Amino acid sequence: MKRILILFILFIALPIKAQQNITLEECYQLLAKNYPLVKQHGILIEQNRLDTEIIGNSKLPQINVNAQATYQSDVIQIPIPNAGIEPLNKDQYRATISVNQLIYNGNASKASLQMKSAQLNTKQQQINVSLYQLKQEINQLYFSILLNQEASLLIKAKQRLLQTKIKEVKSGIAQGMILPSSDKILEAEYLKTNQQFIELESTKNTLIETLSSLIGKPLGATTLFQIPLIQIDLQKRIKRPELDLFQFKKDEISSSEALLSKENAPKVFGFATGGYGNPGLNMLDNSFQTFYTVGLSLKWNVFDWNTNKKQRESLAINKELIENETEVFTLNTRIALNKQQKEIEKIESFIQSDKEIIKLRLEVLNSSNSQLNNGVITSSAYILELTNLYEDENTLIKHNMLLELAKANYNIIKGN
Repeated sequence: MKRILILFILFIALPIKAQQNITLEECYQLLAKNYPLVKQHGILIEQNRLDTEIIGNSKLPQINVNAQATYQSDVIQIPIPNAGIEPLNKDQYRATISVNQLIYNGNASKASLQMKSAQLNTKQQQINVSLYQLKQEINQLYFSILLNQEASLLIKAKQRLLQTKIKEVKSGIAQGMILPSSDKILEAEYLKTNQQFIELESTKNTLIETLSSLIGKPLGATTLFQIPLIQIDLQKRIKRPELDLFQFKKDEISSSEALLSKENAPKVFGFATGGYGNPGLNMLDNSFQTFYTVGLSLKWNVFDWNTNKKQRESLAINKELIENETEVFTLNTRIALNKQQKEIEKIESFIQSDKEIIKLRLEVLNSSNSQLNNGVITSSAYILELTNLYEDENTLIKHNMLLELAKANYNIIKGN
């Protein structure tokens, strides 16, 4: 008895485990996690780390090693007879190691780091914008699947009704109350619904495969897509990631302006050079010797023909262009929101009409059902009324899905 109970529990649990559920919100989350473009976040962070190290290395001592051997056609000679000064060799050798240390550059390195950080923010946000724009495609796929899913359930309900009616009609034919062959018309309609079901399932499977590829999660024909009840806020405050992207672009321009302002600042370096060669620093000593020099150097681009100033003016114009892009984007988004709101209102009015139409169709079908059972009308007349009811119910399902899709798109357009 205990073994039978365990098997019974397993039998019940298996279909439950096999049933996979998914929601629209989960699709959004999986897109943001698994879409291939997401990998660029990590790539950009690694690139920024390398750029930061490169800028940091500019503050470290720069070490150079040089070596050379030359032969000259002539050398310096002292034109004093019997001076006892040995002339230089025409073959000369020198090996040096030089160390240069940046001491001051007007905080240009810090400005470079800030610019790299601003560039990273812009690139990262561009990825977020691209991912966000895919949400409308997710919406279209998800609600198309839902529409097929609900339409398939409706066809199954119609099939069950037809099966019951076929049994009733065959019984009526046997009793001589209904014309012969009336059941054939109903059976033909049943076969037709089979074709419709196969078509819907084929379309649904194609949509599921596409959605599965986008979100990076295996989905199957048995996956149950939950119908979302979407709430919208009609206040026109926009929170799109594109607005953040525009701000990051302006921040990047500001950091570029700051870096340009440091380019003409004086730069101070410390240097030291040590070497071994013939001759050394003493040109009168014709022998191999060690030598060294230490000191400071100053570099200052005092006048650049206003190049730096014009570059900053060009950046200021770019900032104005971005502000204009922001204004245009905000205007177009508000227009799209208003259009979407009107679409929602229109579909809501359709749904009210659909419900009234279905109520009337049900009354007509119930009357036709009674008439068919009593042999007053033919199966064809009954099928006509059943098909009318099915099409109107299908229209209601379509409008319900379109309403939720319109709401979902409204939220995406707004930035919720």
